[in-house]
Amino acid sequence: MSKVATSLLLSASTLFNPTTPKTLSFDASAYVTVDHQIRLAVQKSAEVPVDVVLRNKSHEVLYQHSIGKKEGKYAVKLNVNDLADGEYELEIKSSEGSIVKQLNVSSQPVQQASRVIAMN
Repeated sequence: MSKVATSLLLSASTLFNPTTPKTLSFDASAYVTVDHQIRLAVQKSAEVPVDVVLRNKSHEVLYQHSIGKKEGKYAVKLNVNDLADGEYELEIKSSEGSIVKQLNVSSQPVQQASRVIAMN
């Protein structure tokens, strides 16, 4: 069986603390590849530490990485083949606020395409 990750960017939202500015000093992009990996890239414009956290539905941390103040860029590929079916949350956060992206992993049976080629 293969795992398929869906809805990663469908319900992406940025959450702010009402006392913080409207913009964050970092930006993040994430997408799911055809070989079932999450590609995440973080670009920072200020020297602020940023944390990347992947959690399951029970809020258990499955992956965590801290990006230091001096690092300007960070990129990672996360393989979702080993994750159980269910909902997951990818959060990129700093003291300014966070970007939260929802992820749904589900199993789909491998389908074989049947084709017949006839030649005269």
